[in-house]
Amino acid sequence: MLILKPARVRESEVVNSIPVVAVILNWKRPAETLACLQALGDQLPVVVVDNGSGDDSLELIRSARPDVPLLVLDENRGYTGGNNAGIHWALAQNCEWVLLLNDDVILAPDALEIMLAAGQANPRAGFVGPLVLHAQPAGLIQSAGGWLDKRWRSGHRGANQPDNGQYQQVESLPWLSGCALLVRSQMIREIGMLDERFFLYEEELEWCLRARQAGWDALFVPQAKAWHAGVTPDYEPGPYITYYMTRNHFLLLSKLHAGWLPRLDAAAQALRTLLSWTFKPRWRGKRAHRDALWRGLLDYLHARWGPMTPQSR
Repeated sequence: MLILKPARVRESEVVNSIPVVAVILNWKRPAETLACLQALGDQLPVVVVDNGSGDDSLELIRSARPDVPLLVLDENRGYTGGNNAGIHWALAQNCEWVLLLNDDVILAPDALEIMLAAGQANPRAGFVGPLVLHAQPAGLIQSAGGWLDKRWRSGHRGANQPDNGQYQQVESLPWLSGCALLVRSQMIREIGMLDERFFLYEEELEWCLRARQAGWDALFVPQAKAWHAGVTPDYEPGPYITYYMTRNHFLLLSKLHAGWLPRLDAAAQALRTLLSWTFKPRWRGKRAHRDALWRGLLDYLHARWGPMTPQSR
């Protein structure tokens, strides 16, 4: 068993580089991870990172795919820490690109080739992302890249719309979905990896915006497609998501030096939501979310990062 500890990314002499290494982050979903591996085939080197699953993931993956390196973490380090462990491994292989995949993502057979061509055609492309579709029901868009307004509110373009070919152009966008993301190694060495303080949610938004501030592009390539089963159109987020989205949004605004308008807007939104979820009878069912929002604000103010603590749940 290999236990990875956090380490700094260091510039290395690249002698014989390889184009792409894929990193698949598994957490208690070995069947989905194996399906993700099968969809990739043998077109590139792959490493699977087990994010402290503590179940039978290791045995099932090792038994089915003994040819695939498996990095085992001693605890769940979230999207950020788990992927960073895989990125360390990938960079040590002297790769030019790192392909990050959630364990419940299926990449189209030609998607990597299409994304790689788009990225290589633009030397300042730090990120390249596909059109992400819902696994079920078929034909619905999950993310056509991300939008960001002047108040730093954000969301996925085309979310839950039928895919009627409305997205045809390769575009430089503010950010891309992190469930399937091709990342240039040169950029990682320049700006750093994912910020592990975020743990979950808004981490890919912060990474893309940090890269943008350093002059890198995030390219949306709709000709490449991926299917993501982790979110459905009728998805109802739990209170823990309210916690992370609240805490991490304020962290993002402060870290990237957002102006007064985004900060004032975020504070007003949080206050309005707290009052509504506290006093309006129609929102009685949101009390757990209200408490999570409040804890997220307090943890931001006290600089408590990483996973939720028991008192925050």
